[in-house]
Amino acid sequence: MDSAQLSFVPILIVGFVASLSLTPVSRAIAIRLGFVDKPAARKLHVESTPLLGGLAIYVALALSLLLFSPPQHLVEMGAILSGAAFLALIGAFDDKYNLGIRLRLVAMAVAALVLVVAGIRVELFDNLWIDVPITILWVLTVTNAVNFNDNMDGLAAGLTAIAAAFFMVIAFSQSLSLVSTLAAALLGSAVGFLIYNFNPASSFMGDMGALVLGFVLAVLGIKLECGTQPLGVTWMVPLLVLALPLSDIFLVVVTRLREGRSPAQAGKDHTSHRIMSLGLSQRRTILVLYAFCTLFGVLAMVVSLAEPQIASAVGISSIVALALWLVLMAVVRLRYQRK
Repeated sequence: MDSAQLSFVPILIVGFVASLSLTPVSRAIAIRLGFVDKPAARKLHVESTPLLGGLAIYVALALSLLLFSPPQHLVEMGAILSGAAFLALIGAFDDKYNLGIRLRLVAMAVAALVLVVAGIRVELFDNLWIDVPITILWVLTVTNAVNFNDNMDGLAAGLTAIAAAFFMVIAFSQSLSLVSTLAAALLGSAVGFLIYNFNPASSFMGDMGALVLGFVLAVLGIKLECGTQPLGVTWMVPLLVLALPLSDIFLVVVTRLREGRSPAQAGKDHTSHRIMSLGLSQRRTILVLYAFCTLFGVLAMVVSLAEPQIASAVGISSIVALALWLVLMAVVRLRYQRK
C-alpha cells in the first residue's frame, strides 16, 4: 500500500485528536453559557449534562478537511462544510431556545440546496425535477434520523462512527477520494467525541452535533458509487450502511402516527428504548445496536463488491431481514405497553 492509498490516515488522526482535545473546551463553554441538558421524564440521564459537543465535532471535521482535502474537491467540500456550519448554528440555537421541528426542517432543506448548487445530488432518474426533490428528501430523512437517535449515551456518535468506517472502506475499494476523505474526517471526529459521550456521558452533542453528523452521512450516501454494480444494486448500499437510523425513524414516525401523536413529539419509543425495555442496561443496549450497525455494514460491503446477481440477492435478503426487525420492534413496543 503506497502513501497515496493511505492518504485517509492523517485525516482520520487529525479529526480524532482535534475532537478529543476540543470536547473538554466545548464542555466548559457550554457550562459557562448555560447550554445544559437537564433530566426529564422522557430522558434517560439523571444528571444535568453540558451540551455543545457538536462544536468540537464540527471544528474537528472542518480542520481535518481543510488540511487534507484534495484540491479537485474544493467546491464540493466548501458546500459540505458551509451546509454543516449552517446546521450547527441552527442546532445550537435549538439546543438553547427550542426552535421547533418546522424551522429545523427548513434549515435542512436550505443546506440540501447548497449541496445541489455545488453539484452534489442524487442521480437516479437523470432529471433535475425529480432528482433534486429526492436529494432534499434524502438529506432531511438522514439528518433527522441521526438526530432522532441522539437519545442515549454514545448512540448517535457510535452509529455515525460505524457508518463512516464502512463508507470509508467501500469508497476506498472504489477509489472514491471525496467519499473516503469525508468519511475518514467524520470517523475521527465522531470517535474523538465518543470518548466523552459513551455511558456515562460527560458531554452531549445536542442538535448542534447530531444535525452535522446526519448531514454529512447523507452526503456520503449521495456521493457513494459502486462502479461495477447496476443502479438497482447500488442504491441498496447506503440504505444498508444507515440501516439503524433509517429503520428507527420509520418505526418511530409510524408508531406516533398510529398512536395519534405528532411525529415531532419526543418519547421513549425509539429502537434503543425498545431494546432497553427487555431488561438490558444502557451499555448493553448500545453494544447490541453497535453490533446491528456492524452487521448491516458488512452486508453493504458484500453488496458493493460481489457479482451483481449475488449482490442483488444479498441486498434484497438484507432488506427483508430489516423489515422483520421492524415487526419485532413493533411487537416489543406492544409488549411494553401491556406491562
